[in-house]
Amino acid sequence: MPDDPEDRTPPPDPQGSADAVARFAALVEAGDPPLDRAALEIARLARPDADVGSALAELDRLASGVASVDGLVLRLFTEEGFAGNRENYYDPRNSSLVDVLERRVGIPITLAVLVIEVGRRAGLVIEPIGMPGHFLVHPVGSAWYVDPFTGTLLDEADCRALFVASTGANPALPFHADLLVPVSTEAILVRMLTNLRIVHRAAGRVLELRRVLEARLHLPGVTAEEVVELAATMGRRGEYLDAARLLDSWGERLPRHAAELARAARVWRAHLN
Repeated sequence: MPDDPEDRTPPPDPQGSADAVARFAALVEAGDPPLDRAALEIARLARPDADVGSALAELDRLASGVASVDGLVLRLFTEEGFAGNRENYYDPRNSSLVDVLERRVGIPITLAVLVIEVGRRAGLVIEPIGMPGHFLVHPVGSAWYVDPFTGTLLDEADCRALFVASTGANPALPFHADLLVPVSTEAILVRMLTNLRIVHRAAGRVLELRRVLEARLHLPGVTAEEVVELAATMGRRGEYLDAARLLDSWGERLPRHAAELARAARVWRAHLN
């Protein structure tokens, strides 16, 4: 007869994952976080022992000798073989810069971080473009965009076609230039964490989901839904009082949702009786 889930002892957190959250928080709260290091701390939420020094050295190596955007695209997508992971798009390793550097596959946003950071080391200014459905990059001063999933150059018409294909938008709808404006480093980090949140939730990875949500709390735009979900990951491990206190504290920060968060806090406190 299967064990009663309520009787199971929760598995321990990966040693060092909380430290990765703390390092990520320190980078963000200091202001103007470096994209490469912040992305690597996101990778360490799941792999606390990942060698950040080696990852940074690999980014340096990839930039060596690159002198142009064409050279950057050639280096990464032809010589080094980076590509989008079409076979297993929702593998969480696709959202880890460490794993992307090791495995040479990823999703658009993580590959975009790769292009931006290798380009920066080569003296090229590459803007992140947070187009809905498919992240792009734009070399400053160029009329072209780069699809980091395929390494191909796109004009605005190509971007529109990709937007329609990736979001299911009506092809007759006007494509606004606002969809191709650069986004901030913080916006990139939010999107990376949101992707991981979706992937871990779908797979039932409660520990990994918890660390992703904890990191998310240190970036702008936190929603009541995210706080409630984080509290649930704590409550499922028997941390009922901590879950309630988290909800209380965010009720003060999100006054429009204070009643909702208070109700959720009462539910977790009820488990203490």
